[in-house]
Amino acid sequence: MSSIGTGYDLSVSTYSPDGRVFQVEYAQKAADLSGTAIGLKVKDGVVLAVEKIVSSKLLVPGSNRRIQSIDLHAGMATAGLLADGRHVINRARDEAAQYKDTYRVPAPAKIIADRVGQYVAAYTLYSSVRPFGISAIIGCVDDNGPGLYMVEPSGVYWGYHGCAIGKGKQLAKTEIEKLKLTELTAAEAVKEAAQIIYAVHDDSKDKDFELELSWICKASNYRHTLVPKDIAAAAESAAKDSLDMEMDG
Repeated sequence: MSSIGTGYDLSVSTYSPDGRVFQVEYAQKAADLSGTAIGLKVKDGVVLAVEKIVSSKLLVPGSNRRIQSIDLHAGMATAGLLADGRHVINRARDEAAQYKDTYRVPAPAKIIADRVGQYVAAYTLYSSVRPFGISAIIGCVDDNGPGLYMVEPSGVYWGYHGCAIGKGKQLAKTEIEKLKLTELTAAEAVKEAAQIIYAVHDDSKDKDFELELSWICKASNYRHTLVPKDIAAAAESAAKDSLDMEMDG
């Protein structure tokens, strides 16, 4: 079989003879062409970081955020089509709210990931819909401690210590694997995350980008919030200095 659809990609409910669903693979490609996003689960919390490509100098800084809150204790970073990401985040919020209404406790990370994964998977089953062109990282701190999950366009989700999505994911994964995540604090992880995002950004090919950073840890009262501006600025400055030193070396 050739790697192109040759008719088997006209509907998401059609398998190719070698058992592939081409529209799901195309959705994965949409996520892989987006700015890099990473999640780090450390000993006292979770850190999310996103390389948000700025497509126009006329855009207001801070708009079209790719990291959003699902609940007070949980956040999501997406790579891929922005509108699809917003839709899935809204669904995750609904699921978290429904769980809290039913059980009177905040939804655990695994429950949110499972419900979002099932919803995304439903869009790979019917010919009247298309798969979501995003991958999503869900970070959460619940009674079981920090949790980090990644949901793929197929609806498959996995639990991670550290993960990366978007076009720089391979290089980012290599850098994440070098870290001793179980020994890092959230404050240290913010610096590492900024460094990784700057390392995977290709100045020669890519447009300018904004670095988005969020965390859930003791410093944020275990709520999902953006990293305070002074800490984020210090992490960004250290990442730039580190990159300059590498280039000079």
